[in-house]
Amino acid sequence: MAVTATLRVVLTLVVTAAAGLVGWWLWNFYTLSPWTRDAIVQATVVQVAPDVSGTITTMNVVDNQKVAKGDVLFVLDQQRFILAVEQAQATIAQSQSALKLAQDDADRDAQVVKGDPGAISTAAAEASRTKASEAVAALQSAQTQLATAQLNLERSTVRSPANGFVTNLTAGAGDYAIAGTSVLALVDSDSFYIYAYFMETKLPAIRVGNDAEIRLMAGGTILRGKVQGVSRAIANQASAGAGLLASVNPNFEWIRLAQRIPVRIALEDVPDDIQLVAGMSATVVVHSLTPAN
Repeated sequence: MAVTATLRVVLTLVVTAAAGLVGWWLWNFYTLSPWTRDAIVQATVVQVAPDVSGTITTMNVVDNQKVAKGDVLFVLDQQRFILAVEQAQATIAQSQSALKLAQDDADRDAQVVKGDPGAISTAAAEASRTKASEAVAALQSAQTQLATAQLNLERSTVRSPANGFVTNLTAGAGDYAIAGTSVLALVDSDSFYIYAYFMETKLPAIRVGNDAEIRLMAGGTILRGKVQGVSRAIANQASAGAGLLASVNPNFEWIRLAQRIPVRIALEDVPDDIQLVAGMSATVVVHSLTPAN
């Protein structure tokens, strides 16, 4: 009986110790190990806006269409821009004629003064030279106006600034596009990355260059990546002027918890059949760098 009692005590102590070790390991893993379920897929979203204003005459894309850099997205009414080019060309022709006349007058007065200094006054000769210089400046101004008109005509055709996907398209032919106002959004397909939010207690185990394993919630797909950088500032909700910083909402407001810090992870060798969407959820595990031998 004494042996049995002792065995029970020993067994209880072993089980308790094992449970304590497991609990300690799990606590360290949860609070210190560099992993998080709070990660999302991100990408650069380009707000495509025309450089000139005008009515959209042709919309060459549809919602969610894949486009390549340089593809024509939409075209504005070009008639006004064509007329501006023609007007600038006419102004150049007029300026060239005026320059020729002014230069001929200046050359003739210079020859007269050279042959007979008293034939015309110095003021008259100076005035003809001034007119010739003004004609040169007028021609240069007209040439600038032509270049601007040609640029506006070229910019009336709006092309894709990157490879990607048109998203949330609501504009169409007949809409009036205003210069500098976005007409459509384009998700840059070459810019996908992961933004993972790690508790600050886990940051000591994370370094730039660490390998990362990303498991997408969509289908459990596993991707590979590398830590590209750790945010050096997050927005303080009570501070003004923090609009350019990452905003991290606290899990609870009534208790002080470890703050979550954004870590940017660059994706590597994403398979062609993987469909990434900005906003997807993911789990990220960061692996420590292997020490050099």
